[in-house]
Amino acid sequence: MKRPAHILPIIIFSQFTGTSLWFAGNAVISDLQRNWDLAEQSVGYITSAVQLGFIIGTLVFAFLAVADRFSPRKVFFWCSIAGAAANVLILVGPESLFGLLLLRFTTGFFLAGIYPVGMKIAAGWYEKGLGRALGYLVGALVLGTAFPHLLRGLGTELPWQQVMVGVSILAICGGVLMLLFVPDGPHLPKGSTFNPRALAIVFRSRAFRASAFGYFGHMWELYTLWAFIPVWLLAYSQNTNMGLSVSFWSFVIIAVGFIGCAGGGLVSEKTGSVKVAAVQLFISGVCCLLSPFVFNAPSLIFILFLVIWGITVIGDSPQFSALNAENAPREYVGSALTIANSIGFLITVFSIEMVNALLPVFGPQMIFWLLIPGPVLGLLALRPLYQANATVVQ
Repeated sequence: MKRPAHILPIIIFSQFTGTSLWFAGNAVISDLQRNWDLAEQSVGYITSAVQLGFIIGTLVFAFLAVADRFSPRKVFFWCSIAGAAANVLILVGPESLFGLLLLRFTTGFFLAGIYPVGMKIAAGWYEKGLGRALGYLVGALVLGTAFPHLLRGLGTELPWQQVMVGVSILAICGGVLMLLFVPDGPHLPKGSTFNPRALAIVFRSRAFRASAFGYFGHMWELYTLWAFIPVWLLAYSQNTNMGLSVSFWSFVIIAVGFIGCAGGGLVSEKTGSVKVAAVQLFISGVCCLLSPFVFNAPSLIFILFLVIWGITVIGDSPQFSALNAENAPREYVGSALTIANSIGFLITVFSIEMVNALLPVFGPQMIFWLLIPGPVLGLLALRPLYQANATVVQ
């Protein structure tokens, strides 16, 4: 069956709209802190709440085989509706940190039926060339994550209520488009039943350990950088009196990751995923190391540095996904990927909360040094795959 031309653009757009729910709370947290009298650390708390919701949702969806028992596009649609509802209920819920965390957790839970399920929908239409498509889909996640910051920074900044409503409407539109215009593909994979006992089996594979631990190092850095980029931009702007638009530049720095994802996917077709992942992880690690020294640089150098970091911090993600799928034991692929994703997102919670707790101690200028262990350990973990790949090339 020939793949209609509109399929991939609609999947990408719907993935973008659905994942815009992810950082919607982060885009408006400064207003909530001021209006609801929330603590400065609440930015870390709400990010961790979404991550924990996504972890629990991923495990529940996998254990119940939701995307196998029901049409994935219908799962995507209903999770878009539910996630949008949880997102917008912040407007009418109690003005408390507990209520906010509960709703962000719920949003994260339903994101488990959007982001991974969108990947599965794409796989149903691609017998070949899935790697490039996944690059675009992770890029859509990047743009979706960044979009609330753009919406927040439009013109004279929109009221936070309008940002939350706008993001929810967008997510619903994406779900409707997926339901109406993307039928189940002819290559739709049937996932195996999730087996928790696979945890004791999959990491016996040296190749899977290498790719998974490389991915874990990547995750230690990624979401913490995204969560605290607005904090870093604000501190820089106040320190240098540059008057940067925090919302706009937060959008740019996160959104440019699309270049790393899409471009990395194209390059990987010639060089392989290991090399692309290693190079981008190395560059983002160097950015972690240099971050304190750039904090007082002229604004042009500061922004250029963050753009390079934004491109590389996420550009390796599709390649790690491909490597984990490639190196997982064949009989446990579904369970292995679920386990790796769940551990990876759990790591982000520890990283976010560590930076959240130590920010008052280290200050904004030094705080991203805490992310250095992620890229370093990730690169060390990748060495067996990199060496094996170099041997094959020779």
